[in-house]
Amino acid sequence: MAAKLQGRAYLSSFVDAVLNKLSSLDVNSTPEAKKLDDQKLLQKLRKSLRATRPVLDDAEQRQIRDQEVNKWLVDLQDALYMADDLLDELSTKAATATATPTPTQRDPGNSSSWSHYVDSILEDSDDDEMGVVTSMQDIVDKLESIVEEKDDLDLKQGVAKDLEDMSWRIQSSLIESSDIYGRNDDKETIIKFLLDDTCDDNLSVISIEGIGGIGKTTLAQLVYNDARVKKKFAIKAWVCVATKFDPVNVTKAIMEDIASSPCNMVNLNSIQTELKEKLTEKTFLVVLDDVWDNQQNLWDNFLKPFLSGNKGSKILLTTRTRNVDSVMSTTNRHYKLDILSDEDCWSLFLKHSSISTSSREYVILEQIGKKIVEKCKGLPLAVKTLGGLLRNKDNVEDWENIRESKIWELSEDESKIVPALRVSYHYLPSHLKRCFVYCSLYPEDYQFDKEELIWLWMAEDFVQTIESYTLENIGRAYFDELVARSFFQPSSENASLFVMHDLMHDLATFFAEKFYFRVSELGDPQKICSKTRHLSYMVNPRDPILRLGEACKGAIHMRTFLDVRFPHQPDGLIKLESDFWLLQLQTRCLRVLSFKCFPIESLPVSIDKLIHLHYLDLSHTPILTLPESLCKLYNLQTLKLRCCQKLEMLPSRMQDLVNLRHLDIEDDFQLKEMPKGMSELKHLNYLSNYIVGKHVDNGIRGLGTLDNLHGSLCISKLQNVKDSGEALEAKMGNKKHIIILDLKWLPNNDDDDDDYDMDDDGEDDGDDDDCGGGGGGDIVDVEKEREILEKLEPHRKLKELSIFSYRGETFPDWLGLPCYSNMTKLSFYFCKNCRQVPSLGQLPSLQHLLIWGVDGLERIGGEFYNNAESSHQGTPFRSLQTLVFRDMPCWREWHIPDGFDGFLKLKSLSIEDCPVLSGDLPAHLPALEELTIGTAIRSSFMVNHY
Repeated sequence: MAAKLQGRAYLSSFVDAVLNKLSSLDVNSTPEAKKLDDQKLLQKLRKSLRATRPVLDDAEQRQIRDQEVNKWLVDLQDALYMADDLLDELSTKAATATATPTPTQRDPGNSSSWSHYVDSILEDSDDDEMGVVTSMQDIVDKLESIVEEKDDLDLKQGVAKDLEDMSWRIQSSLIESSDIYGRNDDKETIIKFLLDDTCDDNLSVISIEGIGGIGKTTLAQLVYNDARVKKKFAIKAWVCVATKFDPVNVTKAIMEDIASSPCNMVNLNSIQTELKEKLTEKTFLVVLDDVWDNQQNLWDNFLKPFLSGNKGSKILLTTRTRNVDSVMSTTNRHYKLDILSDEDCWSLFLKHSSISTSSREYVILEQIGKKIVEKCKGLPLAVKTLGGLLRNKDNVEDWENIRESKIWELSEDESKIVPALRVSYHYLPSHLKRCFVYCSLYPEDYQFDKEELIWLWMAEDFVQTIESYTLENIGRAYFDELVARSFFQPSSENASLFVMHDLMHDLATFFAEKFYFRVSELGDPQKICSKTRHLSYMVNPRDPILRLGEACKGAIHMRTFLDVRFPHQPDGLIKLESDFWLLQLQTRCLRVLSFKCFPIESLPVSIDKLIHLHYLDLSHTPILTLPESLCKLYNLQTLKLRCCQKLEMLPSRMQDLVNLRHLDIEDDFQLKEMPKGMSELKHLNYLSNYIVGKHVDNGIRGLGTLDNLHGSLCISKLQNVKDSGEALEAKMGNKKHIIILDLKWLPNNDDDDDDYDMDDDGEDDGDDDDCGGGGGGDIVDVEKEREILEKLEPHRKLKELSIFSYRGETFPDWLGLPCYSNMTKLSFYFCKNCRQVPSLGQLPSLQHLLIWGVDGLERIGGEFYNNAESSHQGTPFRSLQTLVFRDMPCWREWHIPDGFDGFLKLKSLSIEDCPVLSGDLPAHLPALEELTIGTAIRSSFMVNHY
């Protein structure tokens, strides 16, 4: 299914969204809406909005050169925000009046009660104590004035001709990252520098210098991953430095990349001491990407730990600034990266446009396309974005429109934006422009998560509803389209995250106008004004305590307060003023409120005043309790409480959050159980953890109706499931969108009657020498446990499964059925009673298998490789790459059948803390690269999973 959308003006989709809300607002749904209709205000609003639509495309093209047109667009956007807020307020009050009527509201014949209801809503409707009607009248007056002004500005009517017929696909294919052209000579030169050991100094610095968008980072990444470089250097690390060089954060980032674990130290001396220990007598390569700062004193102090490495150690940096490397080392090599040749640019353009050279139109398109490529001036980023813009478009007129666009005529000095990128932005569909500009809230080089950004877009009403598709899937299509057009790109440091190139970030910031503001980057918070709707706050490590209240006072209509911080910035540095909450609650237009890592222990009861709130993030806070009034937030879509490790209970009326779509309570270890009625949340799309309670209304059957859950799901405290009948009511087989599932039998530390024999630290209370399984705790009905797990059989599309502390002796047969053809990862932790491993050898896609803490297991036999229930037996473990056995004190024998032909792709085999195992390993392991056999110190890793 494809929806016809055009590359129209930024505000087009906003105008359409407000008009749609007008259309969907039933004038009889609330008394105040009826009163607005009686005064013809809604019709006037609709008329004014419709009058602006035809001239938006002309206004957007003229705004860069014509400041009066730019002001007209700013005023229009400000009025749209106000209208949108008011319409949302009407819709919300209508919905809540219908959904949760008071006793008096149930009687439509009671005129006095309706009158009281009208009065209560019409008074104190906004900050200036004006009623709804007065507010709407002001908005209509403002819009009518704006409509009149469009004629004075001579704005032309007519929809955008350019790419008018471009279709937007709900599922767009991502462009491959390995699209590198014309850089082989550059690559070989840099590698030659890196492999050269003729320098007498232990450390030398190599810099790749070039203008923005020329491909410095891409070249560095290409070199970094070359096999010769990997072989040469024992230690490698990659860090993005960005415009503000901070020695503490950069050093922490290097430590974390080397150690593959978080660094919690904040003192530079301590971090450098540990880094020096890791680098001493090692040959290392550290890439510092995007370096701007050339302050000698900063670099002198930063480089101290790097002087302890072996001769031949290197620092490779990328920079736009000449001679940055000279302040780091007198022994350096400087490499200036040139623009791509026309031929290489054309090859890159062809790849991204996906036009077949054998197509009938190719001869004509080639002539036009090469002229477009010339305008990119050899910048790969510009070539890729324009190629993505014309992806799979073979209409000659589309290509001509791009080549002849007037936007090329604007000089770079007029907008400070590379013309090719400006063209690419211009031809984005309107809704994608809004999504892209929203990312101006992120600081430069910020690594963002795809799903988190999509949830933010949804909270801001940027994601358009399309029948038969979830909002999340539509948002993913938006995101993939922006990646395909090179507006976003995968992070070099973390493949699961994304970044914007600096030039793209400049582009988003340029078009964000005064409606978006980054507090710590864009200077004086006093510049924040009533037009500011979206505000992000980033901790500045050098000045961590900022008067947030002062920063927010001007933004009386603020919709977004987003806490953003780099991964390596320390937590716990922010202090809140005593009046901060009051200040926020006066900003009733808020859609997004994020307080990650803030020292917040409670929310005010008056949180329910934020009737527009869609997104609330309290992750990593020491919050102790949540007020019941939170459940009155009718519009709340996303509630993030990740790592709130002091939170013990969720509000009891969570079922009232009827629009809740995302609930993240991962790593909230103190949560005791789910509140009752979770089954009522029919729109729930993501639930990180379902904690099974002991009662009917919060037991496992509450999962039965939640078939719309996507992604990953953990079901914990399964010991509270009474029998297999209850487990069957969870209807796990219906949850076809769950691809990662964790099943956990965990202790109820507050109960005295738990049938569980594990203490608080996750260790068995019994002796390691006791191979009876279970360590002598309370008796468990192992057959009942097996029946419960049998009824929790998940959907066949599952990709990853983890089972924690299962208490049965055997596993159900479904675990090894070949029909689980998508299963790639299986993990079993602390299943202490189990005496037989499940039959897993015939899972065709299984790549990773971990068996840890299975105390009762003494022998692994033929059942491990072949499932007796399966009629078609193939090569056992045909796809397995990693196999880990750990902490199995009674495992004595690993039976390998004669002529065994499995484990053909096994690369890593680890057997640790299995003290009585004897015999031979599999004889034929042709792909094995890593073998570990020994004793490991018991780790707290597993405790953290509880």
